[in-house]
Amino acid sequence: MLSALILIPFIGALVMAILPRQWSALQVQRLALGFAIVSFVWTIGLGFMFNPSSITQQFRENLSWIDAIGLNYHLGVDGLSLPLIILNGLLTVIAVYSTDTHLHRPRFYFSLLFLLNAGVMGAFIAQDLLLFFLFYELELIPLYLLIAIWGGERRGYAATKFLIYTAISGILILASFLGLVWLSDSPSFALESLSTKYLPLSTQVLLLAGILIGFGIKIPLVPFHTWLPDAHVEASTPISVLLAGILLKLGTYGILRFGMNLLPEAWAYVAPWLAIWAVVSVLYGSSCAIAQRDMKKMVAYSSIGHMGYVLLAAAAATKLSMLGAVMQMISHGLISALLFLLVGVVYNKAGTRDLDALHGLFNPERGMPVIGSLMVLGVMASAGIPGMVGFISEFIIFRGSYASFPVMTLLSMVGTGLTAVYFLILMNRAFFGRLSPQVINLPRVSWRDRAPAIVLALLIVIFGIQPSLLIYFTEPTSTAMVVHQNAVVSNL
Repeated sequence: MLSALILIPFIGALVMAILPRQWSALQVQRLALGFAIVSFVWTIGLGFMFNPSSITQQFRENLSWIDAIGLNYHLGVDGLSLPLIILNGLLTVIAVYSTDTHLHRPRFYFSLLFLLNAGVMGAFIAQDLLLFFLFYELELIPLYLLIAIWGGERRGYAATKFLIYTAISGILILASFLGLVWLSDSPSFALESLSTKYLPLSTQVLLLAGILIGFGIKIPLVPFHTWLPDAHVEASTPISVLLAGILLKLGTYGILRFGMNLLPEAWAYVAPWLAIWAVVSVLYGSSCAIAQRDMKKMVAYSSIGHMGYVLLAAAAATKLSMLGAVMQMISHGLISALLFLLVGVVYNKAGTRDLDALHGLFNPERGMPVIGSLMVLGVMASAGIPGMVGFISEFIIFRGSYASFPVMTLLSMVGTGLTAVYFLILMNRAFFGRLSPQVINLPRVSWRDRAPAIVLALLIVIFGIQPSLLIYFTEPTSTAMVVHQNAVVSNL
């Protein structure tokens, strides 16, 4: 069951690569969309067969691979990883669908896109440290090429910067993983065989530091964030959707799965500092977003702020805050994907993302009223307005974290106010007022361009009104993680 999540996109990548050159970009895209839909439907099938009351890994696959180094092909899924693999499948379908039909080198493009999908799927279901690292590194090269070949004017700089930062992230993570296995005398890299309770606290903190910084680069947290705005600005819209919607979640997933879960004693020791780090990321990311004039860069900086909420929730490590952390990952994935899609439509039709040049896009005759309406919904969800999934996830995080870190929680709540400020600036300048002369003759936006954004908007509202659809899969696993954390701390 789980191997299919990796094999389907791998087969898709191979098929894309060997297609005849005579195929047009539209034909290649339609075939790629078929593979993406099959992969997404498979994740939905897993969801229906998943037993949410179980806190153990389900659909497990365990095969010996390289015994000499203790590497096994060990897969599993639980309430932490299942929502993320479904989100990955959904956003891959949207990315394929949203790709420009006049794309050059379409076979290579979609091959890389499927390799990226396979790498992310493998990382979320890997139950072996070294296997996770292999999948974590697998997504690096496809994403680098997708930015470097199909990006904007400064794509080479942005892609190289991303490559360097992510390579450093991988080095730190691998060093920590090797330290965990060797120092704990584990016979393999399997998660279930690792035990760090006999390691000195100083050693645990050192290993945790490598994990935190490594995955902190991926999230990204301040001050390791500078690659993200450049990557988003230069990446094409479908790649920005995947980058913000799912690839950043590899960082938060890694911190929860390998930081908090494997080193609970060290985690409790550094938790107050993690809460401070979260507040810095929230306030700094939000403050930088206010100063931007590029719509895409503003949304990129908003991601830095919103991912800081996940770290705050993880630092508090209460049952409610952990549930909020997982919900925030899904919430941010949907909302950021929606915002990047809408900014992409504006840029495609208007030829600019500059807030000083865009005005009056709400104009019903010559503007983009439907896109503007969807943008209002997206920014309201990001700002945590009730009725949207963003409100639910942030409220649960703040409610669950307040008891542990009241001051840090209150400071993080300021970030929601700043979110309203910078997105109000975006809406006021780009969509209200008279249509600016630079964009007075805009092409009409087709329903094909609107469709993926409408799908995401519906999900944001549905999960906002009925959040139990998300909690159903996640709550037992998140509760079990906190119980394990508290049991270790209470025995100190």
